[in-house]
Amino acid sequence: MSKFIRNIKIVTTSVVGLFYPDYCPGCGNPLVTGEHYICTECVNNLPYTYFKSSRQNVVSELLLGRFKFEKATSMCFFVKSGRLQKLLHSLKYSNKPEIGNELGRYLGQELQKSDLDDFDVILPVPLHTKKMKIRGYNQSEAIAQGIKHVIDKPVDTKSVVRAVFTDTQTKKGKVERWENVKDIFEVKNAKKLENKHILIVDDVITTGATLEALAAKIEKIPGAKISVASVAVAKKM
Repeated sequence: MSKFIRNIKIVTTSVVGLFYPDYCPGCGNPLVTGEHYICTECVNNLPYTYFKSSRQNVVSELLLGRFKFEKATSMCFFVKSGRLQKLLHSLKYSNKPEIGNELGRYLGQELQKSDLDDFDVILPVPLHTKKMKIRGYNQSEAIAQGIKHVIDKPVDTKSVVRAVFTDTQTKKGKVERWENVKDIFEVKNAKKLENKHILIVDDVITTGATLEALAAKIEKIPGAKISVASVAVAKKM
């Protein structure tokens, strides 16, 4: 590409951005130069958990005794009507996988700061093909790709699949959530995950039922180890 054409593209992009600016889904303010998908103010004011340990925190406490895991953590607390909820809603329902990529990058940076960057493969919580067709992408995979950008480990979306379509979990209680998900996953390629340390990635951890159901299948794979990371975890009231 010639320098002239490149400069024309830069000017055109700047003019379009002036009249049709991108807005941050978290607060609604226009993005400025240097900001990508999420504004700096929202990034700085997310409800970070600041977990110092991936073995002693509310995520570990929630999952303890339900399946064997090496480490578990979440970047943020999920607060209703907060900036993060708006970002995650935009990710899932407004065709903005780039929000997931960006949140995944921040999560990847947090994993690097902690002791949870020694995994072999990233496994986003699978989405059923029916929901994939409706949404166009898996929000957990978008987050996983953001992590991969920071911690260069492969993202596996083929070895385990969501074989059963389920209704939304949003309004279900803990018992209902487990009944809704306990047999929904299926391992398609156990060999690929044998003797691997697998990082399961999710957007929001609420009751942990989905993670428990997924881990129940992975635990049967010889030599497989599990760790868990998510963008958010529901805050205990």
